[in-house]
Amino acid sequence: MSSRTLPLLFINLGGEMLYILDQRLRAQNIPADKAKKADWIEDDRRRVMNDIITTMFNKKFLEELFKPQELYSKKALRTVFDRLAHASIMRLNQASMDKLYDLMTMAFKYQVLLCPRAKDILLVSFNHMDAIKDFVKDTPSVLSQVDETYKQLIEMYTPLSSGEFQLIRQTLLIFFQDMHIRVSIFLKDKVQNSNGRFVLPISGPVPHGTHIPGLIRMFSCNGEEVKRLQFRNGGNYTGVLREGSFEMFGERVIKLGTNMYSVSRPVETHMSGTSKNSAQKKSVNTAPNPLAKEELNMLARLMGGMEVQKPGNADSGFRVNLFATDEEEEEALISRPDEFSYDVIKIQATKNQQANAELAKIMGDFTEEASEPCSSSANSKGDDLLAMMDGL
Repeated sequence: MSSRTLPLLFINLGGEMLYILDQRLRAQNIPADKAKKADWIEDDRRRVMNDIITTMFNKKFLEELFKPQELYSKKALRTVFDRLAHASIMRLNQASMDKLYDLMTMAFKYQVLLCPRAKDILLVSFNHMDAIKDFVKDTPSVLSQVDETYKQLIEMYTPLSSGEFQLIRQTLLIFFQDMHIRVSIFLKDKVQNSNGRFVLPISGPVPHGTHIPGLIRMFSCNGEEVKRLQFRNGGNYTGVLREGSFEMFGERVIKLGTNMYSVSRPVETHMSGTSKNSAQKKSVNTAPNPLAKEELNMLARLMGGMEVQKPGNADSGFRVNLFATDEEEEEALISRPDEFSYDVIKIQATKNQQANAELAKIMGDFTEEASEPCSSSANSKGDDLLAMMDGL
């Protein structure tokens, strides 16, 4: 397991989340009374995107994120993205949040699987970063946060060897191995089977630095070529494309990680039969998570570093639906197994002193837990907080 995987996982999943939210905010049906206001839709879309990106690239949070560490559990990471998706005036209910997370994870899993080389995962990340920069190009303060993260990515990952990138790829695939959610875009493009597994291509350009398969060369002990054998490779491969740029500015060449929602089309998610069966048979593991302390510390730092935007009045908030209709959303919420669902963390966007005081108290408890030396009472508090998060 690589200890350098978490930043790439977070940034790529975050990039996919922003693609989906941007597409849904553009297509969202806004009530007529609000739509009458000039530029209401576009202004609020930009505000939501800016708020989420500002939170996502919070300096203190990223400092912790880029420290070498093991991947956190799926539940802890999902909690982070729940909080991130609600860092503005936008609201998602549980069914829409489940669908959003399914689309994010399956899109990035597809990209990791289809990367020609393990190192190309960094180019996929740069494609996401390029798109994020475009989202905030008119907001210099947020753009500078994204640029700073760009520099950190280049500094940390460009010196790594091919073997280290292969370990990162393997760590990501282990994280995604039990996720087989069917996505309509992938099914229509015939890159995903009905069981939720992806189809690996046997055609197209070969990875940079390699040759088209079909030739075996034999050498003598002196290093001289003595024989050649040809074989059918079973595919329709073409010559290698030029290598993409690993600098802050440049052409990435690889298209994985770009916005597949730029052309408006409905996107549906369905659990495969295998996933449904495993969800029904899976027993709930009540044993303490060995990474509990670190997950609590990460969430505590996250809560302390992220600021929730509070608009001047409650009417400015709105709900985003990732389904075509409210009826489909309700049906998805009812039919989804509990093992695949999580409660959405709701953040009060209005001025509520009591709620603010309660949140401040919770944040204070997290800070004390992270800063006080280990003791029996501190361990007890950590266990109680973990139990509380397990119920989310």
